[in-house]
Amino acid sequence: MEFSPNNDVIKLCLQGMEMEDKGEPEDAGRLFFQAWSKATNDFEKFTAAYYVARRQKNVSDKLKWLETALEFGLKINDDTVKSAFPALYRNIAECYEELSDADNARKNYELADSFRDRLSDKGPFYHGTRADLQVGDLLTAGGRSNYKAELVMNHIYFTALANGAGLAAALASGDGHERVYIVEPTGTFENDPNVTDKKFPGNPTRSYRSQAPLKIVGEVTDFVRITPEELQVWREKLANTKGEIIN
Repeated sequence: MEFSPNNDVIKLCLQGMEMEDKGEPEDAGRLFFQAWSKATNDFEKFTAAYYVARRQKNVSDKLKWLETALEFGLKINDDTVKSAFPALYRNIAECYEELSDADNARKNYELADSFRDRLSDKGPFYHGTRADLQVGDLLTAGGRSNYKAELVMNHIYFTALANGAGLAAALASGDGHERVYIVEPTGTFENDPNVTDKKFPGNPTRSYRSQAPLKIVGEVTDFVRITPEELQVWREKLANTKGEIIN
């Protein structure tokens, strides 16, 4: 299952988040519920229910929608969803805590802890760049950020989605062609904290980072390339982003 911002349900959730940012929670809630109404598969229902829960005005209703999201998430054996379980169980635990149900609060806090840092993604993994590299080369930390050129990165970043790496390649500095390499981590890696539990629950873009090098083992050429117009939109979004990069 590949997360896609072009999915109609995801688009509605993104529009709802824009309404939240504008201070219009009622409009956001309507968009989230519209996403729920349009959802047709377990992943869409999981995602929409998570956002419907955010706009509930009392704890019991919030808990009901969080547990609905969990119900559909547990049906999906996919790393895109598993990465959301720590935060989802923690949110459920907090609801039970507010309802003075100590037993269920404790049980869900324990489940949140059991899923934390349990990375099960086996790849394949990809890294997007404009650099001309060869099989066997090592990608290492210490490069400049694609998003803030003045920032030297302490990690090397990669993803399990080839199209996500393609976007990174398009945004990369340099004049070379967009390249997406198949890579193997040579050490431990973690969820990218810059995306995990930010806009969407968990790490749906399957984005990771490591302080250990990545070894290039191949290259893919059939990834989706964004248009110059789409690239300009992405660059404008990044230029207007005010949040700090977790380095």
